[in-house]
Amino acid sequence: MSASAPLIGIFDSGVGGLSVLRAIRQELPQEDLLFLADQAHVPYGPRPLLEVRGFAETITRYLLSQGAGIVVVACNTASAAALHYLRETFPDVPFVGMEPAVKPAAESTHTGVVGVLATQATFQGALYASVIERFAQGVTVLQDTCPGLVGAIEAGHLEGAEARRILENALQPMLAQGIDTVVLGCTHYPFVIPLIQEIVGPQVRVIDPAPAVARQVGRVLTTRGLPRDGGSGSVCYLTTGDPRRLETLLPRLVGEAAVVERITWGEDL
Repeated sequence: MSASAPLIGIFDSGVGGLSVLRAIRQELPQEDLLFLADQAHVPYGPRPLLEVRGFAETITRYLLSQGAGIVVVACNTASAAALHYLRETFPDVPFVGMEPAVKPAAESTHTGVVGVLATQATFQGALYASVIERFAQGVTVLQDTCPGLVGAIEAGHLEGAEARRILENALQPMLAQGIDTVVLGCTHYPFVIPLIQEIVGPQVRVIDPAPAVARQVGRVLTTRGLPRDGGSGSVCYLTTGDPRRLETLLPRLVGEAAVVERITWGEDL
Protein backbone atom coordinates (compact mmCIF):
# COMPACT_ATOMS: atom_id res chain seq x y z
CA MET A 1 0.00 0.00 0.00
CA SER A 2 1.25 3.47 -0.84
CA ALA A 3 2.06 5.65 2.14
CA SER A 4 1.05 8.81 0.23
CA ALA A 5 -2.58 7.88 -0.36
CA PRO A 6 -4.78 6.44 2.37
CA LEU A 7 -6.83 3.30 2.28
CA ILE A 8 -10.57 3.48 1.82
CA GLY A 9 -11.99 1.60 4.80
CA ILE A 10 -15.38 -0.05 4.21
CA PHE A 11 -17.46 -1.96 6.75
CA ASP A 12 -20.79 -3.71 7.07
CA SER A 13 -22.39 -6.32 9.28
CA GLY A 14 -21.77 -8.89 6.55
CA VAL A 15 -21.59 -9.37 2.80
CA GLY A 16 -24.00 -6.55 1.99
CA GLY A 17 -21.20 -4.00 1.99
CA LEU A 18 -19.67 -5.87 -0.92
CA SER A 19 -22.34 -4.29 -3.13
CA VAL A 20 -20.85 -0.92 -2.20
CA LEU A 21 -17.27 -2.19 -2.54
CA ARG A 22 -18.13 -3.47 -6.02
CA ALA A 23 -19.42 -0.03 -7.04
CA ILE A 24 -16.39 1.75 -5.55
CA ARG A 25 -14.03 -0.52 -7.47
CA GLN A 26 -15.86 0.27 -10.68
CA GLU A 27 -15.79 4.00 -10.00
CA LEU A 28 -12.29 4.20 -8.44
CA PRO A 29 -10.27 1.20 -9.66
CA GLN A 30 -6.97 2.83 -8.67
CA GLU A 31 -7.78 3.02 -4.94
CA ASP A 32 -6.69 0.57 -2.22
CA LEU A 33 -9.62 -0.80 -0.24
CA LEU A 34 -9.89 -2.47 3.16
CA PHE A 35 -13.21 -4.26 3.69
CA LEU A 36 -14.38 -5.56 7.06
CA ALA A 37 -17.47 -7.74 7.45
CA ASP A 38 -18.62 -7.98 11.07
CA GLN A 39 -20.15 -11.40 10.51
CA ALA A 40 -19.78 -12.32 14.17
CA HIS A 41 -22.70 -9.93 14.78
CA VAL A 42 -24.74 -10.16 11.56
CA PRO A 43 -27.52 -9.15 11.17
CA TYR A 44 -27.43 -5.66 12.66
CA GLY A 45 -31.06 -4.94 11.81
CA PRO A 46 -32.77 -6.45 14.90
CA ARG A 47 -30.12 -5.13 17.32
CA PRO A 48 -30.59 -2.02 19.50
CA LEU A 49 -29.21 1.10 17.83
CA LEU A 50 -26.89 1.76 20.78
CA GLU A 51 -25.29 -1.67 20.37
CA VAL A 52 -24.78 -1.11 16.64
CA ARG A 53 -23.23 2.28 17.42
CA GLY A 54 -20.70 0.54 19.66
CA PHE A 55 -19.81 -1.93 16.90
CA ALA A 56 -19.40 0.92 14.41
CA GLU A 57 -17.08 2.90 16.69
CA THR A 58 -14.88 -0.11 17.43
CA ILE A 59 -14.61 -1.03 13.76
CA THR A 60 -13.86 2.57 12.78
CA ARG A 61 -11.00 2.72 15.28
CA TYR A 62 -9.60 -0.50 13.82
CA LEU A 63 -9.84 0.72 10.21
CA LEU A 64 -8.10 3.96 11.15
CA SER A 65 -5.34 2.00 12.89
CA GLN A 66 -4.78 0.13 9.62
CA GLY A 67 -4.30 3.32 7.62
CA ALA A 68 -7.80 4.18 6.44
CA GLY A 69 -8.12 7.85 5.53
CA ILE A 70 -11.82 7.70 4.69
CA VAL A 71 -14.44 5.37 6.16
CA VAL A 72 -17.45 4.13 4.21
CA VAL A 73 -20.26 2.92 6.44
CA ALA A 74 -21.59 0.44 3.87
CA CYS A 75 -24.54 -0.54 6.03
CA ASN A 76 -27.87 1.25 6.25
CA THR A 77 -28.48 0.08 9.82
CA ALA A 78 -25.05 1.25 11.01
CA SER A 79 -25.50 4.56 9.17
CA ALA A 80 -28.86 5.08 10.86
CA ALA A 81 -27.45 4.16 14.26
CA ALA A 82 -24.01 5.70 14.17
CA LEU A 83 -23.14 7.99 11.27
CA HIS A 84 -23.83 11.25 13.12
CA TYR A 85 -22.08 9.90 16.22
CA LEU A 86 -19.03 8.78 14.23
CA ARG A 87 -18.66 12.21 12.63
CA GLU A 88 -18.76 13.84 16.07
CA THR A 89 -16.34 11.31 17.59
CA PHE A 90 -13.83 11.44 14.71
CA PRO A 91 -14.15 15.03 13.43
CA ASP A 92 -11.06 14.85 11.22
CA VAL A 93 -12.16 11.68 9.40
CA PRO A 94 -14.38 11.89 6.32
CA PHE A 95 -17.27 9.42 6.48
CA VAL A 96 -19.58 8.34 3.68
CA GLY A 97 -22.72 6.55 4.78
CA MET A 98 -25.87 5.03 3.39
CA GLU A 99 -29.15 6.90 3.04
CA PRO A 100 -32.28 5.28 1.59
CA ALA A 101 -32.67 6.68 -1.94
CA VAL A 102 -36.13 8.08 -1.30
CA LYS A 103 -35.33 11.41 -3.00
CA PRO A 104 -34.70 10.02 -6.52
CA ALA A 105 -37.64 7.65 -6.07
CA ALA A 106 -39.99 10.50 -5.12
CA GLU A 107 -38.71 12.63 -8.00
CA SER A 108 -39.18 9.94 -10.63
CA THR A 109 -42.38 8.16 -9.57
CA HIS A 110 -45.35 8.46 -11.92
CA THR A 111 -47.88 6.67 -9.73
CA GLY A 112 -46.92 8.54 -6.56
CA VAL A 113 -46.37 5.25 -4.73
CA VAL A 114 -42.91 3.88 -3.93
CA GLY A 115 -41.74 0.92 -1.88
CA VAL A 116 -38.78 0.81 0.49
CA LEU A 117 -37.14 -2.44 1.59
CA ALA A 118 -34.94 -2.00 4.66
CA THR A 119 -34.27 -3.34 8.15
CA GLN A 120 -36.32 -2.46 11.19
CA ALA A 121 -33.44 -0.43 12.65
CA THR A 122 -33.15 1.66 9.47
CA PHE A 123 -36.87 2.46 9.53
CA GLN A 124 -36.67 3.42 13.21
CA GLY A 125 -33.67 5.72 12.79
CA ALA A 126 -33.78 9.50 12.69
CA LEU A 127 -31.94 9.49 9.35
CA TYR A 128 -34.78 7.69 7.58
CA ALA A 129 -37.41 9.90 9.22
CA SER A 130 -35.51 12.97 8.04
CA VAL A 131 -35.30 11.67 4.47
CA ILE A 132 -39.04 10.98 4.39
CA GLU A 133 -39.84 14.40 5.81
CA ARG A 134 -37.57 16.23 3.37
CA PHE A 135 -38.19 14.38 0.14
CA ALA A 136 -41.38 12.31 0.25
CA GLN A 137 -44.05 14.96 0.66
CA GLY A 138 -47.04 14.06 -1.50
CA VAL A 139 -45.71 10.55 -2.15
CA THR A 140 -47.04 7.36 -0.58
CA VAL A 141 -44.12 5.36 0.82
CA LEU A 142 -44.75 1.68 1.57
CA GLN A 143 -42.27 -0.16 3.81
CA ASP A 144 -41.25 -3.74 4.49
CA THR A 145 -38.46 -5.18 6.64
CA CYS A 146 -38.13 -8.43 4.62
CA PRO A 147 -37.56 -10.62 7.72
CA GLY A 148 -34.95 -13.30 7.04
CA LEU A 149 -33.65 -11.87 3.76
CA VAL A 150 -30.27 -10.74 5.12
CA GLY A 151 -29.71 -14.21 6.55
CA ALA A 152 -30.61 -15.87 3.25
CA ILE A 153 -28.16 -13.65 1.36
CA GLU A 154 -25.42 -14.27 3.94
CA ALA A 155 -25.95 -17.98 3.29
CA GLY A 156 -25.62 -17.44 -0.47
CA HIS A 157 -29.29 -18.13 -1.22
CA LEU A 158 -29.71 -15.42 -3.83
CA GLU A 159 -32.30 -17.01 -6.08
CA GLY A 160 -33.79 -19.86 -4.07
CA ALA A 161 -37.30 -20.49 -2.77
CA GLU A 162 -36.65 -18.83 0.60
CA ALA A 163 -35.50 -15.50 -0.85
CA ARG A 164 -38.35 -15.55 -3.38
CA ARG A 165 -40.94 -16.18 -0.66
CA ILE A 166 -39.62 -13.31 1.48
CA LEU A 167 -39.56 -10.90 -1.44
CA GLU A 168 -42.97 -11.90 -2.76
CA ASN A 169 -44.47 -11.38 0.70
CA ALA A 170 -42.97 -7.89 0.74
CA LEU A 171 -43.55 -6.83 -2.86
CA GLN A 172 -46.90 -8.31 -3.88
CA PRO A 173 -48.91 -6.09 -1.47
CA MET A 174 -46.90 -3.07 -2.69
CA LEU A 175 -47.61 -3.93 -6.32
CA ALA A 176 -51.29 -4.18 -5.48
CA GLN A 177 -51.11 -0.58 -4.20
CA GLY A 178 -49.47 0.72 -7.36
CA ILE A 179 -45.73 1.09 -6.69
CA ASP A 180 -43.60 1.94 -9.71
CA THR A 181 -40.29 2.24 -7.80
CA VAL A 182 -38.52 0.06 -5.24
CA VAL A 183 -35.80 1.56 -3.05
CA LEU A 184 -33.23 -0.85 -1.66
CA GLY A 185 -32.53 0.39 1.86
CA CYS A 186 -30.13 -2.39 2.85
CA THR A 187 -26.77 -3.02 1.18
CA HIS A 188 -27.44 -6.77 1.11
CA TYR A 189 -30.45 -6.38 -1.16
CA PRO A 190 -28.72 -5.42 -4.45
CA PHE A 191 -27.51 -9.02 -4.66
CA VAL A 192 -31.10 -10.15 -5.20
CA ILE A 193 -32.01 -7.47 -7.77
CA PRO A 194 -32.56 -10.13 -10.50
CA LEU A 195 -35.10 -11.86 -8.26
CA ILE A 196 -36.76 -8.56 -7.34
CA GLN A 197 -37.07 -7.64 -11.01
CA GLU A 198 -38.62 -11.02 -11.78
CA ILE A 199 -41.29 -10.33 -9.18
CA VAL A 200 -42.06 -6.67 -9.92
CA GLY A 201 -41.62 -6.74 -13.71
CA PRO A 202 -39.96 -4.28 -16.08
CA GLN A 203 -42.43 -1.49 -15.32
CA VAL A 204 -41.03 -1.02 -11.79
CA ARG A 205 -37.73 0.76 -11.29
CA VAL A 206 -35.34 -0.73 -8.71
CA ILE A 207 -32.92 1.77 -7.14
CA ASP A 208 -29.55 0.49 -5.93
CA PRO A 209 -27.82 3.29 -3.96
CA ALA A 210 -24.30 1.83 -4.29
CA PRO A 211 -23.24 3.69 -7.48
CA ALA A 212 -24.24 7.03 -5.94
CA VAL A 213 -22.26 6.19 -2.80
CA ALA A 214 -19.21 5.34 -4.92
CA ARG A 215 -19.46 8.70 -6.70
CA GLN A 216 -19.66 10.45 -3.33
CA VAL A 217 -16.50 8.66 -2.18
CA GLY A 218 -14.77 9.97 -5.30
CA ARG A 219 -15.95 13.51 -4.59
CA VAL A 220 -14.70 13.36 -1.00
CA LEU A 221 -11.29 12.11 -2.11
CA THR A 222 -11.01 14.84 -4.73
CA THR A 223 -12.09 17.58 -2.31
CA ARG A 224 -9.45 16.52 0.17
CA GLY A 225 -6.75 16.05 -2.45
CA LEU A 226 -6.44 12.34 -1.70
CA PRO A 227 -7.17 10.42 -4.92
CA ARG A 228 -4.50 8.27 -6.53
CA ASP A 229 -3.25 9.27 -9.96
CA GLY A 230 -3.50 5.85 -11.54
CA GLY A 231 -2.59 2.22 -11.35
CA SER A 232 -4.66 -0.64 -10.05
CA GLY A 233 -5.72 -0.67 -6.43
CA SER A 234 -5.62 -3.64 -4.08
CA VAL A 235 -8.38 -5.06 -1.89
CA CYS A 236 -8.00 -6.66 1.52
CA TYR A 237 -10.93 -8.65 2.94
CA LEU A 238 -11.46 -9.16 6.67
CA THR A 239 -14.21 -10.79 8.68
CA THR A 240 -15.00 -11.28 12.35
CA GLY A 241 -16.77 -14.51 11.39
CA ASP A 242 -15.77 -17.60 9.39
CA PRO A 243 -13.41 -16.56 6.58
CA ARG A 244 -14.24 -19.66 4.55
CA ARG A 245 -17.88 -18.60 4.29
CA LEU A 246 -16.91 -15.22 2.90
CA GLU A 247 -14.29 -16.72 0.58
CA THR A 248 -16.94 -19.02 -0.88
CA LEU A 249 -19.25 -16.09 -1.66
CA LEU A 250 -16.71 -13.62 -3.09
CA PRO A 251 -16.68 -15.07 -6.65
CA ARG A 252 -20.47 -14.79 -6.81
CA LEU A 253 -20.75 -11.37 -5.21
CA VAL A 254 -17.72 -9.47 -6.52
CA GLY A 255 -16.58 -11.69 -9.37
CA GLU A 256 -13.23 -12.76 -7.98
CA ALA A 257 -11.66 -15.16 -5.52
CA ALA A 258 -9.60 -13.82 -2.63
CA VAL A 259 -8.15 -14.85 0.71
CA VAL A 260 -10.11 -13.55 3.69
CA GLU A 261 -8.40 -12.89 7.02
CA ARG A 262 -10.25 -13.44 10.29
CA ILE A 263 -9.89 -10.89 13.03
CA THR A 264 -11.11 -11.53 16.56
CA TRP A 265 -13.58 -9.20 18.18
CA GLY A 266 -12.11 -7.78 21.39
CA GLU A 267 -8.53 -8.77 20.55
CA ASP A 268 -7.62 -7.44 17.11
CA LEU A 269 -10.35 -4.80 17.29
